[in-house]
Amino acid sequence: MKVFGIDIIKGSVRSRTRRPVYALARVEDGEVQGVEEVTGFRLQRLLATEQPDILAVDSLQEVAADQRELHAFLQSLPPSTKLVQVTGGEKKESLGKVAARYNISFNKFDPYAEARTTARVAALGAGVEVIAFENTTDIVVSRHRSPGRGGWSQNRYARKIHGAVLQKGREIEARLRGAGLDYEEKETKAFGGYSRVAFRVRAPRERVPVHSSRGADVQVRVTGRQLDRIRFEPLSSRPRYLIVGLDPGTTTGIAAVDLDGNLVLLTSSRQMTMSDIVEELYRAGKPLIIASDVQQMPYSVEKIRRAFNAIPYTPKQSLSVEAKYDLTAPFSYTNDHERDALSAALDAYRSLQNKFRNIAKRVGPGFDLDEVRARVLRGQPLDTVLADLQGTPAAKKEAEPEVPAPERPVEDERVMALDGMVKRLRSYVQELQDDLRERDREAERLRQDVRRARSATERKIRRDAELAAKDATIESLREQLRGERRRSRRLKKRLERMQKVAKIEGTEDYTPLKVLDSLTREAVRGLQEEIGIAGGDVLYVPRAHGWGRGVVKDLAGTGVRALVVGGEPPDPHLIRVARESDLPLLPAEIVRPEIRGRTGAALTGAVEEAIGEWEEEQKEFRREQEAERVEYLFKEYRSEREKEVRRGG
Repeated sequence: MKVFGIDIIKGSVRSRTRRPVYALARVEDGEVQGVEEVTGFRLQRLLATEQPDILAVDSLQEVAADQRELHAFLQSLPPSTKLVQVTGGEKKESLGKVAARYNISFNKFDPYAEARTTARVAALGAGVEVIAFENTTDIVVSRHRSPGRGGWSQNRYARKIHGAVLQKGREIEARLRGAGLDYEEKETKAFGGYSRVAFRVRAPRERVPVHSSRGADVQVRVTGRQLDRIRFEPLSSRPRYLIVGLDPGTTTGIAAVDLDGNLVLLTSSRQMTMSDIVEELYRAGKPLIIASDVQQMPYSVEKIRRAFNAIPYTPKQSLSVEAKYDLTAPFSYTNDHERDALSAALDAYRSLQNKFRNIAKRVGPGFDLDEVRARVLRGQPLDTVLADLQGTPAAKKEAEPEVPAPERPVEDERVMALDGMVKRLRSYVQELQDDLRERDREAERLRQDVRRARSATERKIRRDAELAAKDATIESLREQLRGERRRSRRLKKRLERMQKVAKIEGTEDYTPLKVLDSLTREAVRGLQEEIGIAGGDVLYVPRAHGWGRGVVKDLAGTGVRALVVGGEPPDPHLIRVARESDLPLLPAEIVRPEIRGRTGAALTGAVEEAIGEWEEEQKEFRREQEAERVEYLFKEYRSEREKEVRRGG
């Protein structure tokens, strides 16, 4: 595996005048091949030429100032080259801490040393891969030059360019089909061929057998579809080793530190079961040691330890409260359970610090210290661990005498080797056939599950639609029922009032009155809807304000017998309109009505007497009107006679 590691010597990607100059270190198969000074342009050329597996940096700010520039930089990398940030993704740490895990030391002020260290730790599996593109690739084939206005040969020139785009699009389509990739194609027709051909391939850029290029007439642009947010994926899938402290009880406290004493997890909950605790620890890493703060490990902690096959740790005597406070002083926690769990983990780490220092002194640079320490704690000799991690067998304590093997003819050995190969291939073919049959059964089972799920979904959709329609019908009927109930209540009240009026009408001493809120058409309409207004009714209005000529005529037209007016004496104009409409207006002080809600009553004698007085006054009003009319006619006649006399003279 070839790894490039870079670090800035001078300049910055944010500067337009002082572009960055990098220290470039090459590491191939774990060996540093050399370090050199390169510019950004030279780095791009080397990446395109040598196509390393990894380009390692300790910060993305060394290659891009913002996310847009980072996308452009990743787009310019060869498809097979990964950009790795060795200091982590969302939660970053210093390069010194990362290098210390592999027992590597370097001069922090030397960019060449930093470049070497960055490349070495990336080759050992440290850091995260920077992923900015989806598993979809866009390929655009377009014209590299514009046809322009041209002259006599313009059509032939445009046909040549568009034909070249068409030909290039067909070549790319053939490559995609040959690679077995799924894609979508969109073409833009033009004179003599296509002006643009776009492919959307459902595969990452490194699997697409097409590269960006430019020709005389055609250009090809291959780009990955950008993610909304940069994603980081660890290079190594191996989880980190943890020292875990547990405090069981009604509230369970969990704490975990790595093998360098850094806090990784600290939480507590009243709802956690054993499976919840195991799942929480699996997400954090791989527990190497399970510790308790008491001398006798509780049974629940022992069960969790067995689930991980971890190393148990208990103190020689149960930790006191003062010791717990001293151990957890540099950290913050929310309750005593978290404090007890954290103190157990830190006490276990403190007991192993000297052993870890001795291991670091004996281990050379380039080894994963966490893996070495974990194996040593599990009982393996250090020499065996180092030999295993280095890929060479451990040296035997006593050299065994070599037994010379009997010589065989070369032909027999070749036949035996071929026979062994045939047997291995046959067993491999059998395994593949078994695997294929198992996959077929799994595919059929999944198809049946899909059919069942689809039918269940369709039934649910139909049932939901029917329920929605029935719910709408029920709601509509409920609304109608509420309306009918309101109407029933109104009619019931109206009936009660009418019964009350009818009851009053049944007595000879009293005359029923229907109360009119005001002398307006709206009030008349409301009284008509509630009780009704019929010929011969006597109405009562508390005040005559806001009256209109039309409403007086409407009341007279309904055959109302009289209108009792309360409050101040009515307006003379109202009296005149009422006399013209022949509607008796009776003062309330004469009638003296008794009003209760929308109905009332008055003594029949008082009403008859008031109506009689109104009728006498009405006769006088009619006589005056007749006299005025005769006088008006006389004046008109005399005026006409005077005009005739003047014309005759």
